[in-house]
Amino acid sequence: MSFMRAEVGIDLGTVHVVIYLRGKGIVIQEPSIVAMISREEKIVEVGEAARQMYGRTPDEIEVARPVRDGVIADYQVTQRMLGYFVARVKGLKFLPPRIVIGVPYGVTSVERRAVREAAIEAGGGEVYLLREPLAAALGAGLPVDTATGNLVLDLGGGTAEAAVVSMNGIVVANSVRVGGIKLDEAIQNFVRRKYNLAIGEPTAEDIKIQIGSAMPLEDELIMQVQGRDQVTGLPRTIELTSTEITEALQEPLSQIAACVRSVLERTPPELASDIIDRGMAMTGGTALLRKLDEYMSREVGVPAYVADAPMACVALGTGRALENIEVLKRTEPMA
Repeated sequence: MSFMRAEVGIDLGTVHVVIYLRGKGIVIQEPSIVAMISREEKIVEVGEAARQMYGRTPDEIEVARPVRDGVIADYQVTQRMLGYFVARVKGLKFLPPRIVIGVPYGVTSVERRAVREAAIEAGGGEVYLLREPLAAALGAGLPVDTATGNLVLDLGGGTAEAAVVSMNGIVVANSVRVGGIKLDEAIQNFVRRKYNLAIGEPTAEDIKIQIGSAMPLEDELIMQVQGRDQVTGLPRTIELTSTEITEALQEPLSQIAACVRSVLERTPPELASDIIDRGMAMTGGTALLRKLDEYMSREVGVPAYVADAPMACVALGTGRALENIEVLKRTEPMA
């Protein structure tokens, strides 16, 4: 049947939509941002083109993220955004695509239903839901089908989720709504407090990528940043250092570490011994923050490492789930 319909795995993230197409791998990785004319509710741009417009449009055009904290905030816009991406990957296949879509561990039944219905209205045929920590573990190549403990920390734009996975299921997990966007907000707040300078979310994200670090660097990085002076209201340029950004990020990072510790405290002893030997795999775009692996190792007492292609892990995991749906259904609520 795969020659008649596309089989698609989707990571519907707060910051990015990543789509896996069976037989081709990752085919789309674009910002989950939509630009629309407010009064007409007409979408003008989606993805990277919309991101370029963020914070730069007149009042008539609204640029927004329809997914917040890992869940749907604006159902209609999310459905249309998904429809746009699904149409791109469906191609000329005759039947509606079969879709596996990742959902955060901590979502409610109402939020799960919203994701499923949005995927169906976007053109999906069979739609299955897979909790993101399990999808991330699958995508990172962990042996989740064995009776060994695998600890994964999925760090997305809206949430951080830690889970112990064994025998194709989640044994224990925890989720906090702290992710890449909260790190960006922490940088914005720090710059506002220390320098009386207002900067936008895209600038804060750029600072995080260019000079951000979870722990002090041996060779300090410096970056010039432009913003609006809150006293004079005029544009101003300052210099920021990586040490300052490390200081700014400590509070949200400590919340993520607390999330992992709460999972380890509830992990059965037999699986805990496996985790000490195997370490903790970190996935998601936020895992790329400099020295985050060293920081997490220090804070939780378990060796941490960044998985290969961390931004793609959830989408890859949903793609691998397409091949094992009947097996996963025994342990995973996929409806």
